[in-house]
Amino acid sequence: MEAAVCFCMKKGQVYEGIVEKVNFPNKGVVRVGEETCIVKNSLPGQKIRFCVNKVRKGKAEARLVEILEKSPLEMDHGCSHFGLCGGCTYLSLPYEEQLKIKEQQVKTLLNSVLDRQGDWIWEGIKGSPKYQEYRNKMEFSFGDEVKDGPLSLGMHKRGSFYDVVTVTDCKIVDSDYRLILKTVRDYFAQRNVTFFHRLRHEGYLRHLLVRKASKTGEILVALVTTSQNPWGTEVTPDKEEHVIQGFCQALLRLEQEGSLSGTFKGILHITNDSLADVVKSDRTDILYGSDYFEEELLGLTFRISTFSFFQTNSYSAEVLYQTAREYVGDLETMGKEGKKPTVFDLYSGTGTIAQLMAPVAGKVIGVEIVEEAVEAARRNAMQNGLTNCEFIAGDVLKVLDEVEEKPDLIILDPPRDGIHPKALPKIIAYGVDRIVYISCKPDSLVRDLEVFLEGGYRVEKAVAVDQFPNTANVETICLLSRMNL
Repeated sequence: MEAAVCFCMKKGQVYEGIVEKVNFPNKGVVRVGEETCIVKNSLPGQKIRFCVNKVRKGKAEARLVEILEKSPLEMDHGCSHFGLCGGCTYLSLPYEEQLKIKEQQVKTLLNSVLDRQGDWIWEGIKGSPKYQEYRNKMEFSFGDEVKDGPLSLGMHKRGSFYDVVTVTDCKIVDSDYRLILKTVRDYFAQRNVTFFHRLRHEGYLRHLLVRKASKTGEILVALVTTSQNPWGTEVTPDKEEHVIQGFCQALLRLEQEGSLSGTFKGILHITNDSLADVVKSDRTDILYGSDYFEEELLGLTFRISTFSFFQTNSYSAEVLYQTAREYVGDLETMGKEGKKPTVFDLYSGTGTIAQLMAPVAGKVIGVEIVEEAVEAARRNAMQNGLTNCEFIAGDVLKVLDEVEEKPDLIILDPPRDGIHPKALPKIIAYGVDRIVYISCKPDSLVRDLEVFLEGGYRVEKAVAVDQFPNTANVETICLLSRMNL
């Protein structure tokens, strides 16, 4: 038998291989000879050609050049944008296979830190009740698909910061989103309105934010532009107002004609002159209706404004929050001296979790850095008749130094980057018996769990919940308990 050929991958060289597995979030592992390489945006079982662009400390990373053979797992997906748009990674895989991949990814990451603590319970993954047309929020970008091409409105091309694909065939949103996108794109293209060029910092159209409540059907649309005049110096500001009002009327006609399944709750014009490619407001004008819409979740009603955080999959959010409620357990036994317990809901968003805990808690304190979300949380609690919720606007790192109450239970639902490293010791110092950690990025979760384990906690059980079908993202819930030291 011939000995295996051992070679070293070189930067700039092109190789071929079969993807063995995909690590979180979308890192395909390809073996060539005795070496492996990470190739993003590939699927298990695909035969691919790839070009190595980084070799460091014995590890190679590469960009996907060509799919030579599809994976045996792949199926027809019906989306003309798949592979071109950067939104969906797993759309061509049956949903059951997507769940298997995500479950293995999360479990592998958790094992990397929890093997040292001993026994813990892995409860697998819970799928979304809907895995197509499930999103309740989309941020579309204006641009062009090729340099100096016609106006496009949609998602960035995979791997590109500048090129934008008009995604009129997108499968993770319903037909109302697709029709609104096409109507807005056509309206401005016919009037030759310029988009904001990210290099030259010139132009008018920036983003289109669309939010639709899955349960109530209410739709909120926000057009985001610069304050620049896109029609030249000879055109008066009245022209801008005329065109913006025309944009609003074009949308309202869709509802009047019966083309939509939902109804417009509000249509907004947001001015944003920031150089950063983010949706934010320097000024907001209400063109029609209100600056919020309402959604229902687990028997509660939530008012959601333009920038309020709310789970982007309402169907799976009910699974996520019901599971978190089960992980909390019997709250009534956690209070001290016969009192109902105090619950801290850190990174509370619009207060969804806080309000689910409120009926069986003495007091729930939510902390959220986005002031608009805090105001929405306060209104939501009042609307739902909950008087024992307090919501504080501020950074968790700073607010924990100012709050006088001590928690009996802590619930954590941080952003993708996880908990601020300096906030972790403050959370641990409360010494609560139970912590429920909800994470939207498992590798950030694993990093934070390292600190919790060192601080005297152990993971009792964990479960993954698929909030983001067809994409590489997944939520994870962990129950931590304090060890008797």
